[in-house]
Amino acid sequence: MADETREVEPGGWREAVAAARDDGFAFLDWLSAVDRTDDAAAPGFDVLCHLYDVSTPGALRGLLLTTRLPEGEAVQSVTRVFAGAAWHERETHEMFGIEVDGFDDGSGLGLRPLLLPDGFEGTPLRKSFQLAARASKPWPGGKEPGEGHDSAKSPSRRRVQAPGVPPPEWGPR
Repeated sequence: MADETREVEPGGWREAVAAARDDGFAFLDWLSAVDRTDDAAAPGFDVLCHLYDVSTPGALRGLLLTTRLPEGEAVQSVTRVFAGAAWHERETHEMFGIEVDGFDDGSGLGLRPLLLPDGFEGTPLRKSFQLAARASKPWPGGKEPGEGHDSAKSPSRRRVQAPGVPPPEWGPR
C-alpha cells in the first residue's frame, strides 16, 4: 500500500484537508512539521497531515498532504475539520514555533504549552535550537578517529558535528 501525496499552497491548507476528508480520508493519523529552513531554494517548514480512508475493509488508503510554509508565516488551523487536530497543532506550535490561525479546541485557552515544562524557552525541533547538554559534554556519536571533540582533526576526513551541537565558542565547556 503506497500513500498518495498532495502538495498544497499554504493559503489553501484548511480547504485541502476538508476536501480530503470529504473524499473519504476521514481518519486523521497525525499532523506535524519538518524544519526546512536550510533549503536555499524555498526555506521554511513543511507542514504535513497524514490521513487514511478506512471505509473499505482490507483496502486501507493513505494520503499525505504537505505545504511549504515560509518562516514567520502562520498555517491555517484544521480543528474545524478534525477536532483531534488540536493536540497536533499545539505540539507543532510548541516544538517548531509555527503560529496556527483560527485554532480552537473548545477550551478558549488558545495555543498553550502541551509537552514542555513551565518556563521552557525555545523551540526544540528547529534545526537552529542549541542543545545545552551538547555544549557541556562531547557528542557520543564521534566514533571515527578525528571525529570526537577532544581529538585532533583527521587529515583525510571532515569533522562531523551532530545537529544541535553548538559551535565551540558557544557557552561553557
